[in-house]
Amino acid sequence: MLVFASVVLALGGVASATPGLRRSSKVKESINVPRNWVNVGTPPADHKINLRIAFPQPNFATLESHLYEVSDPSHPRYGAHLSKEEVDELVKPHGESVDAVSRWLEEHNIQESDCARGPDWVKVKVPVSMAEKMLDTKYYMWQHAVDGDVIVRTTSYALPEDLHEHVSGVQPTTMFGRLKPQRSFISVIDHADSIPESTGSITSGSGTVVDNSCNSTITVTCINELYNVTDFNASATNGNAIGLTGYLEQFANFQDLQDFYADQLPQAVGTNFSVELVNGGENDQTPANAGAEANLDTQFALGVSFPTPGLFWSTGGSPPFIPDTGTPTDTNEPYTEWLDFVLNQTTIPQTISTSYGDDEQTVPESFAITACNGFAQLGARGVSVMFSSGDGGVGDGDSNPATQQCFSNNGTNATVFIPAFPASCPFVTAVGATNHIPETAVSRFFSGGGFSNYFVRPSYQDSVVSAYLAALPEGTYAGLFNASGRAYPDVSAQGDFLRIFIDGSPTLIGGTSASSPTFAGVIALLNSARIDAGLSTLGFLNPFLYSTGFAGLTDILVGNNAGCGTTGFNVTSGWDPVTGLGTPNFGLLKDIVLALP
Repeated sequence: MLVFASVVLALGGVASATPGLRRSSKVKESINVPRNWVNVGTPPADHKINLRIAFPQPNFATLESHLYEVSDPSHPRYGAHLSKEEVDELVKPHGESVDAVSRWLEEHNIQESDCARGPDWVKVKVPVSMAEKMLDTKYYMWQHAVDGDVIVRTTSYALPEDLHEHVSGVQPTTMFGRLKPQRSFISVIDHADSIPESTGSITSGSGTVVDNSCNSTITVTCINELYNVTDFNASATNGNAIGLTGYLEQFANFQDLQDFYADQLPQAVGTNFSVELVNGGENDQTPANAGAEANLDTQFALGVSFPTPGLFWSTGGSPPFIPDTGTPTDTNEPYTEWLDFVLNQTTIPQTISTSYGDDEQTVPESFAITACNGFAQLGARGVSVMFSSGDGGVGDGDSNPATQQCFSNNGTNATVFIPAFPASCPFVTAVGATNHIPETAVSRFFSGGGFSNYFVRPSYQDSVVSAYLAALPEGTYAGLFNASGRAYPDVSAQGDFLRIFIDGSPTLIGGTSASSPTFAGVIALLNSARIDAGLSTLGFLNPFLYSTGFAGLTDILVGNNAGCGTTGFNVTSGWDPVTGLGTPNFGLLKDIVLALP
């Protein structure tokens, strides 16, 4: 799982009022200085910033109500997903908010023609000097002491006081994106010339019989055997599709997919995925530029769900700003660029997997809420959205315990567990990782899991999470986690020793980056079965999983997720913050979902 480790900083207050502002300003957002970032000076005055101004969504509670009704198998409206137009109407800001922001932009000589607009946002590209006037602040260049990243951000910004109720947030301001492939929840294990020969079979925890070779190398056949994906032929033409997101110049390679198919799924040779370019993304098919993450996502998601059509979104936007380049350009967090794009589409794949994430505390809460609400819009439209839970156990996004930093970013520097985002968003399905057969929580790294500090526990998981917490010995990790927060992961799947192809070579790879597309492949098959039966797609999965779907999951009973100098949480019977409710049994799940309305 690649990490958008968005680091936040503060200078201790907003800059003094800038001459030329027509109204006095009040601080809208301010954040604390994190570790390892050093102020290295001011950016050029003409450095361009693409400001994204988000409006409040006054009717979001209504959208959320619709989402839960159409996602709850016990509700009469189950499966009655909303259209794009219905969702757009529900997230539309009040007219007075749009007018207020327009007047503010006009005060700075920014006209309607200079702006790009969406249902709940407006964007405008301005020089940093203008952004400083608009936001009554001062931008700086900040360099990361470890890897040298340099980004242009401010640590506090202000808006006219009467504008506060009309703006939920402005970025890029207080969010610092460190989009580094090496800070990755994906691990290349080894190059492997051939699939190990069979030496017998093993019985899995769910009772399925799996080839013994799957204990050292996971193939599509292993997944099919382990997760009971038998006697089902998905349709390639019933309108079902699966989508994979790509960032950080991670390119999914067509030829590598063909090599993967020839190696593991010969009947798929000659089929491929489609590519859509977002925000200046590219589709580089140079073999040497094939991305391990992108290839893993496409190969296993498409291999498991074959012949379901696949779509890969290549999303551009890769800070940092490099001071010595001629015309540097900062971008927003690519999540929002992708969300803006995909929510504007009339037709969206019914299953989507993303293997990227941030430490929750490095994402400003206003941004996290805005992005999470975007995922809710997808769910309301009948899309199942999965995210990797991370590989750092209960620690930060670094899977190396020696370099984990488990300190709060609220100014106290207290030692705390570090939840991940968007896995902590209550409107997505977070996927942890297992390995071996019978399955245990992955042991070569530690499956991310814990409790959000931003989002309260949703009602759909009250019962199982309360039971887990009640069983913990009194005082366990007191003060290190928010017991009332949204708990994750929700489910898990195999996440280690997966055999893929990169630049023509077979490679073993691991991480929750593997478990999310694998689980998504199973969900795509379930959606295909429901479509063939004349039923709606599953949409937002969690209310189903926690109410009736868990009967089609295999409970994992062994493991833990160490981090922050602790052994982390333990796996236990029922839900746990390591493997969630368990791993999928497609045969059982298919019977369950076909019995739903």
